Amino acid sequence: MINRRMFLCSTASLTLASAGAALAETACLMPTQARQAGMSPADVIAALKEGNARFAAGAMRNCDLNAMVRETSEGQYPIAAVVGCIDSRVPPELVFDQKIGDLFTARIAGNCVNTDIIGSLEFACKVSGSKAIVVLGHSSCGAVKGAIDKVELGHLTHALQLIEPAVAAVAPTNRTSKDKALVQKVAEKNAELTLAKILSESPILKDMADAGEIVVMAAMHDIATGEIRFL
Repeated sequence: MINRRMFLCSTASLTLASAGAALAETACLMPTQARQAGMSPADVIAALKEGNARFAAGAMRNCDLNAMVRETSEGQYPIAAVVGCIDSRVPPELVFDQKIGDLFTARIAGNCVNTDIIGSLEFACKVSGSKAIVVLGHSSCGAVKGAIDKVELGHLTHALQLIEPAVAAVAPTNRTSKDKALVQKVAEKNAELTLAKILSESPILKDMADAGEIVVMAAMHDIATGEIRFL
C-alpha cells in the first residue's frame, strides 16, 4: 500500500527527473542556423557565462557529440568567436562548456591579433553569422611573462612584441615577471588592447558592433579556479 509520504517522494522524484531531462535537452541544443539566428549578442554572452559557470562548478554538459558531428557535417553556425592563448590550460570550448559547432577559435601566444586573425574574425561574424567576439586572456600567462622580461627566441620574439604595448602601459619601468600582480595587470591590459585593435583595424567589425549586430568583449580566465571574468 502506498502511503502519502511514499506518494509525495515518488512525485518529487519524477518532477526532478523531468526537470533534469528538460534542462539537459535545452543545454544540448544542436548548433543549427535557427539557433544562431534566434540569439542576440547579449544572449550569446549570457550563454558563454552560463557555460563557464558550469565548467567552474564541475557540472559540464554531457552531450551527444556524434550527433553534433552529423548535424554540422553540411554547415556550421557558431554563436561566437574566441581569440585565446595557446596555453593548454585554457581551451575555449571547454572553459565555456561549448561543443562541436558552437565556437570559432583563434589561438596564439598572448591572445593577440594580426591581419590574418582579424580577417578570420570578419569571416566568423560577417559571413558565418557569429554574434560575439571574446578576447580571452588568462592568469599566469607565459607569453605575458616573456614580454615583461623581453625574452627573445626565434619567431617568438615577434609574437611577444605584440604584447609590449600592454607592458609599456602598465609598467614602463621596474618590470619583472616575478611580480604576479604585474603579470595579471598586463594580461588584462593586453586583452583590452587586443579588443581595441580588432575594432580599430576592421571597419567591418566596427560597423557591426556599432549597429548592435555583434558584441566585442575582453575577458580573463583564472587558471586556478576555472572562472572567467568579463572586463
